[in-house]
Amino acid sequence: MSLKVQAVVIGAGAVGLACARALAQAGKEVMILERNSDFGLETSARNSEVIHAGIYYPPGSLKAKMCVQGRQRLYAFCQSHGVEHKRCGKLIVATSERQVSELKNIQARALANGVEDLKLLSASQAMELEPSLQARAALLSPSTGIINGRAYMLALLGDAERHGASLALNSTVQSMQSNAQGLQLTVLCDGVEETLLADWVVNTAGHQAIALARTCTAITPEKIPTAYLAKGNYFALSGRSPFSRLIYPVPEPGGLGVHLTLDLGLQARFGPDVEWVQSEDYSVDPQRAEVFYAAIRQYWPDLKDDALQPAYAGIRPKTVPQGSPDADFQLQGPDEHGVSGLVNFYGIESPGLTSSLALADLMCERLEIASTV
Repeated sequence: MSLKVQAVVIGAGAVGLACARALAQAGKEVMILERNSDFGLETSARNSEVIHAGIYYPPGSLKAKMCVQGRQRLYAFCQSHGVEHKRCGKLIVATSERQVSELKNIQARALANGVEDLKLLSASQAMELEPSLQARAALLSPSTGIINGRAYMLALLGDAERHGASLALNSTVQSMQSNAQGLQLTVLCDGVEETLLADWVVNTAGHQAIALARTCTAITPEKIPTAYLAKGNYFALSGRSPFSRLIYPVPEPGGLGVHLTLDLGLQARFGPDVEWVQSEDYSVDPQRAEVFYAAIRQYWPDLKDDALQPAYAGIRPKTVPQGSPDADFQLQGPDEHGVSGLVNFYGIESPGLTSSLALADLMCERLEIASTV
């Protein structure tokens, strides 16, 4: 016998919890299924915890739209829910003349995305703000910030549960199918196989989202992208950081370069780099620090030897292989794949955390559910 529920959200990361909150606030009965023993343990916990302004993404892309809308929503949410955050700002640093011209391109792209507060700084202006910095020029982004990601997800879950949503941990969705009764999920709950029937299913399963979509025979295979994994390693700085803002180099293919971010205690960490991998391996190779030292000293020449310690790694859920231009977020609803009541999220890497509230609203639109926002 199947358990019937109105809406199921698969995956309790930041985007999944934002979607569950939106559905619950819209008056739907919501069950959140998470395969791990706690929420937010994968991509949402293994990132830089940065509130992005929306600078780098191609104008008109879903990443650009969702990031700009999501950033505004996220700051308001943090203030209203008491989520610890800081609008610390960041500097995008050019360390060569070639990169100076690239800063102007970045500024133009940001302006096209609706990010209107970037300021181009000379070398002296940049180093006046951050005396330890070495730069030919820099872009100042006042709208960039940092957030306690765990506290944010806890606040999302709290809102969802106050509106009747429930979270089932240790619950792995093995397959989903469409039939006359709705969407049928086969779920392994603490080792026991259960069947759920739902009117709406939101697949925010991160690295498992593509594999899960492939179990639904009603979706033609060409509608589903191929999954790739790009690992990002982080190293922590021993001792106090001399910087009060985030420091980003000009972006590199596949990522934003080895940048300096701060946690809310103003401790510095560096990363992520880009390491294409075949499986989810979260170990950090200490030898990769050699490349980090060289990259960081381009903008912070006084970084001392032996100052970096392996910290953690995250893995980006990519939909394009190494060497390809970055792909956009993919949000496929019934109009795209033809299955009523189902939304699949693919390739939700950075700026997914920043975009989460805006992505939840878009999910409601795709399911033709009125958002309360």
